[in-house]
Amino acid sequence: METRELRYFVAVAEELHFGRAARRLGIAQPPLSRAIQQLERRLGAVLLDRTSRTVALTEAGSVLLAEGRAALDAVDAAEHRTRRAALSAAGRPGLVLVAKASASRELLAKLLDAYAAEPGAVPVEVTLCGPAEQERLLREGRADVALLHRPYDSTTGFDTEELGTEGQVVVLPAGHPLTVRAHVHMADITGLPGLPLPRWPDPDGTYPPGPGPQVRDHAQLLQLVALGRACAVSPESCRAQLHGDLAAVPVLDAPSVTTVIAWPPHSRSRAVADLVRTATRLQ
Repeated sequence: METRELRYFVAVAEELHFGRAARRLGIAQPPLSRAIQQLERRLGAVLLDRTSRTVALTEAGSVLLAEGRAALDAVDAAEHRTRRAALSAAGRPGLVLVAKASASRELLAKLLDAYAAEPGAVPVEVTLCGPAEQERLLREGRADVALLHRPYDSTTGFDTEELGTEGQVVVLPAGHPLTVRAHVHMADITGLPGLPLPRWPDPDGTYPPGPGPQVRDHAQLLQLVALGRACAVSPESCRAQLHGDLAAVPVLDAPSVTTVIAWPPHSRSRAVADLVRTATRLQ
């Protein structure tokens, strides 16, 4: 199979509409239809059930969609990593480090300062992103190294080093009755009247159902909490970012959060190795 055919098929499989898929790809619909038919003949499998009104994936089509996404992600990652390797060989080395905005702020500052003082340190481009985005950027080859947080981020397929583990707190509006308590449990805050837990987007950008407000970044979340529209469960280190209109109470049965530094297992970058060694010395 050609990568072009895979891109065509994935677009149709995700849109379940040839017209929308053609517009997304920037091509006419007839050549897209012919390409899918040719792919089916080559594989000897029906990938899509078509009627005059609907398009649906067959079992074989569902398998190819999952495998095709993974294959295209690998191709894109290879391209990005190759381009950065070429820049490094041309005398323009550098690292791209991704981290979740507002998370591990103190650790990130210490890491960047410590690494900059190392002999042979290269420039580090820092990209701050929303929840789960740092994992995606690392898998796509758009970043060399990432700060991830288990259990919320998956580290499957990465090499990692643990940098620290901490408990979690619930962030509430200052003056809320629960703020006078030494600690709470998840049952105390789940379904809290007027202060629902927020809903973060899934990797595909859709929000799960629920009563909580839709949020995309930590600053937006903290503003909603201060306005009395939500509460939030966050790592203990978030206390450093809270202002007077917010308060934090430990949640005894919330899962501990472990911060790790992660990188692709096939990386041969000396700069990545040096950055990881610097991070582990900060423990």
